[in-house]
Amino acid sequence: MATSEYVAQPARYAIFVDAGYLYAASGALLLGCGSRREYRVAAEKLIKALTDHADEQRRGELLRVYWFDAAPKKQPTVDQRVIANLPLVKLRLGNLNAQGQQKGVDAQLRADLEALARHRAITDAVLLAGDEDMLPAVEAAQRYGVRVHLWGVEPTHGSNQAEWLVWESDTVEVLAADFLRPYFTKAKVLPVPAPGSAAAVRDAAAAAQRANPVPSPSQVFAGKPPSVKPVPAAVRATVPVPGGATPATVAASMNSTAAPADVKLGPDRDHMLEIGEHVAQKWIFERGRDNIRDLLPGPILPPVIDKELLIEAEKELGGSLRPYQEARTWLRDGFWERVYREFGIGIGKSD
Repeated sequence: MATSEYVAQPARYAIFVDAGYLYAASGALLLGCGSRREYRVAAEKLIKALTDHADEQRRGELLRVYWFDAAPKKQPTVDQRVIANLPLVKLRLGNLNAQGQQKGVDAQLRADLEALARHRAITDAVLLAGDEDMLPAVEAAQRYGVRVHLWGVEPTHGSNQAEWLVWESDTVEVLAADFLRPYFTKAKVLPVPAPGSAAAVRDAAAAAQRANPVPSPSQVFAGKPPSVKPVPAAVRATVPVPGGATPATVAASMNSTAAPADVKLGPDRDHMLEIGEHVAQKWIFERGRDNIRDLLPGPILPPVIDKELLIEAEKELGGSLRPYQEARTWLRDGFWERVYREFGIGIGKSD
């Protein structure tokens, strides 16, 4: 008579983070802030700290981190885009309504947690959350034999986690202020121009720039002013040198000589500036002014956003910009000019 042998499930865990709870509780605890706009979070380092902490406590391997957050119309912010590109991190976005309430986050969390438990993909789940809305997800996972380990943020007073959520979890841990402090800093307050003053600010900035030219954003980005490309030897050989010509006239003749047909020319500067402004305008409309404001003061873009800018520009151009460093420089110039103009900031200034 055949008998079935029980095969032990390998230990594996996943981390589920309610970013709305984590940020709000940490901002209140560490900085006394009630709004995300009042502080900045080093999300990549914070996620690394959370995964390292879980690794010290849990047996088995980490499947992945599920990061649950919300944004208006589910349009990811700059920080959320950076998080979405991290390895072993899955970004889940709900909608953030006009009252600042997250909608749909708890349903997504329950769906992911229940699916992993049902398919025996994990044996343990670390849940960093505080709302009672998470209770159905905990109960669903436990019905499939998954142990749920609840993490919370040290409260400013009393408790910041629902009582029933604490009771239903298999283990409970509170993350201390000292653990979270390195990843939260107070945001710099950027001056917001008064209504009708943007034109005056731009005029004053233009006048100042004519008197004392300042580096463009791309020059700051590159760390040095753009240099003139040397003329290829093949081109110099085709330049006729008239009798009595001086070195200056020869140099001018070489620079004005058309390159041969096999020399690959990059996009036009004015065209790249126009594309940069177009992408900035498109993002302001689609992602919202508050989202783009997060890029200030510039002029250096987060690598993820810089890559998105390049991809958008290549779509507009219909070709690759990767061989053309100078064209990418002009693209960033146009992008920042439009962003600075939107917020009434003088072109070329980084603060």
